[in-house]
Order: sequence, then structure tokens, then C-alpha cells
Amino acid sequence: MIRVLFAIVGGILLGGIVHFISVLELPRIATQDAYSRLTAMTAVNTVTPLPLADPDPGHSPMPFMDPAFAVAVCRYDLSDGSIKLTVPVSQAYTSVSFYTRSDVAYYAINDRSAGRKVIELNLMTEAQHAELPEEEDVTAADRLIIDSPSTTGLIVLKALAPEPGMMEQAQATLAASKCRLQTEPPVVKPTAKR
Repeated sequence: MIRVLFAIVGGILLGGIVHFISVLELPRIATQDAYSRLTAMTAVNTVTPLPLADPDPGHSPMPFMDPAFAVAVCRYDLSDGSIKLTVPVSQAYTSVSFYTRSDVAYYAINDRSAGRKVIELNLMTEAQHAELPEEEDVTAADRLIIDSPSTTGLIVLKALAPEPGMMEQAQATLAASKCRLQTEPPVVKPTAKR
């Protein structure tokens, strides 16, 4: 009886370990992850509006898209330099989420936390951030810099359309967004010295 009990417990433990490892490795070995699905329909370092959510999940560019949101993506590559992202804020709600190439979310911001009419930020690797000159008069409020853990990934922009008639306005807001390679160091707002 004890041998059977040990065999059952051992089988459950082994099954749990195999399940745990496969769940952790699945994002790395999946061939149809979000980045791969969007590669064919997006350009690098450019904001691309996505079609509205399709009721059939097999035809949506990304799974679990909410039909109340207009969605755009920027597939970024930081190997040539940092990125300047500018997203106008829609009337209802706007959010920006950052994902690595392997679909790991590492940062998100919305219009309420940005506190401005335009969400502006610089996306760069830690090495590129370390190369920026240190300036005493610059505060975190002057420039928002996001450190990406990888050189490639996705930025997902969403704008809420609280009513179906406002969807065109939400899409226009995202279409005005810019995600481009930054050729100059991040602009610093001048401060008055006394």
C-alpha cells in the first residue's frame, strides 16, 4: 500500500514539475506569439493602427481584443538608437503598454497618470540610458525615460470609445501618434536660473 501511495505522489509531483516547466517555456517556443503575428502587418518603429476586434477570435490580429477600444501598435527595435513616442490623449481614456519580444509586460502608463494632453516618453535600453549626459537641472517630470529590458518588442496603444459613434475619433487619436527613432538626445526643458 505504501509503494502505491509513493508511486501516486511521485507521479503527481513529476506531472506538476513537467506542467510548470512547460508553462514557463511556452512563450519562448511559441511560433505564433503577438510579435510574430504583427510582423507581417507592421513596420519597425512606426505606429500601425490595427483593425477593429473581430467577433471570431481566429481572425483578430491579437487575441482577446476589446471591441470598445481602438488599438495601434509600434513594433520597436532599439539597436540603432532610442525611440521617441508621442501619443495624443483621447477624450475618454488612453493607455500605452510595453512588452518585450517574448511578450513580457514591463511598463504601462495611461492618460491619468501622465497628467498631460500628450503622453511623451523616450524608450531606450539601459546601456543607451547610461550614455545620456547627467544634467542637474533635469527632473523626472522634464523627461520620461523608459528602460527596455530587450532591444525589440511591442508598444500597444489603446484609446477607449465609450460609445460606438466615438470609435472614429479614438482611431484618429491613435493615428496621430508617433513612434520614431530619435536621432538627438532627449530634449530637456530649459529652467530659469536665479
